[in-house]
Amino acid sequence: MKIQDLHSAFLANPSISTDTRKIKENDIFFALKGENFNGNTYAKKALDSGASLVIIDEEKYFIDERTILVDDVLTALQQLANFHRKQSKARVISLTGSNGKTTTKELINVVLSTSYKTIATKGNLNNHIGVPLTLLTIKPDTEIAIVEMGANHLKEIEFLCKIAEPDFGYITNFGKAHLEGFGGVEGVIKGKSELYNYLTNNNKSIFLNADDPIQLEKLSSYTKKYGFSTINPKYYHIELMNAQPFVNLMVEKVEINTNLIGAYNFTNCCAAVIIGKYFNIEVPSIKLALENYTPDNNRSQLINNKSHYIILDAYNANPSSMKVAIENFNSLEKTNKILILGDMFELGNSAKEEHQAIVDLTEKLNFETVILVGENFHKTSANSQQMKSFNELKAFLKTNPIKTNSTILIKGSRGMALERVLEII
Repeated sequence: MKIQDLHSAFLANPSISTDTRKIKENDIFFALKGENFNGNTYAKKALDSGASLVIIDEEKYFIDERTILVDDVLTALQQLANFHRKQSKARVISLTGSNGKTTTKELINVVLSTSYKTIATKGNLNNHIGVPLTLLTIKPDTEIAIVEMGANHLKEIEFLCKIAEPDFGYITNFGKAHLEGFGGVEGVIKGKSELYNYLTNNNKSIFLNADDPIQLEKLSSYTKKYGFSTINPKYYHIELMNAQPFVNLMVEKVEINTNLIGAYNFTNCCAAVIIGKYFNIEVPSIKLALENYTPDNNRSQLINNKSHYIILDAYNANPSSMKVAIENFNSLEKTNKILILGDMFELGNSAKEEHQAIVDLTEKLNFETVILVGENFHKTSANSQQMKSFNELKAFLKTNPIKTNSTILIKGSRGMALERVLEII
């Protein structure tokens, strides 16, 4: 089947499923493969569950005219998404970066949706499957699509750009994330900059943090750029008022009081402001959108219960985000500060060095208590409590309960699932 014909079928039933457990009536089921599963084997189940079509790439699973055989299901999904994007009048904003992608995407979306019909990546579906699925949610009346792009190795952002063909782009930052796949910080910068390369090569517009020397240098000669800065008069001025604990910023003499914890969220807010301004949204509307946004999904969530003041930032972690979270936590005007930190993953040969650097930082800042969890933190030289696993942490906290009225930062990589600490404390 030609991609045009598949697209016509999609327009008749514009809902995609890749999981038969979540299938809805008239969904088109794409039988994707993974390391431990073969979606082709679920073709009949998908049809029995109400799918209008199933897309397979193994002929032995063909059932009837509702079954479409292609060379490769994933490639067909990506080609369909690109074709759909080309047919749409929506403008596409893509963003990537080491830290803050998902929060920034959410902030951009709440600002732009005050004046435009928007769609945005759900959660962090930002890879070679998530980006196509996001693009396929573009509706006929969609005016702006905000597409998050994640990567853990070189050429991945370049590939995602070929699918999404963004009109605009923004990179949150270049940090120590996925060092194993990128081969070090220079690899991270090169990999994330693939978004810049696509945009500049195609004469598209770029939003930038002009206080970031890497972004400023890479875009020094490019003219279609729109940036924000706290110090550079050439760019749109935004001022950080404070972050005790919530980020307050000043935009055109209007103070915006957000529900976002940590000075590290300041630039995420700034990106939403400058993009909103570019799309002619007035500051009062930007203010209302940012002030009404409340983070969730374990990202810098404030939990103020009767016993403790907790900052839950357990969605993910890398050396850069861990460092700024700890430094921000240290700056809070609170007492009895306790850190519960989990391992950072995908660091490769840098794991030992980066975990020790975090330990050294915590000891330099002299917190009340530091609890380190995971195999990597357990191997460090530390004066802190060290646990190999969450089960050890659970046993420790049951016999050594945290004293009342403590201020607690919980942060670790997704695989550590440290939000489970809440059930104990």
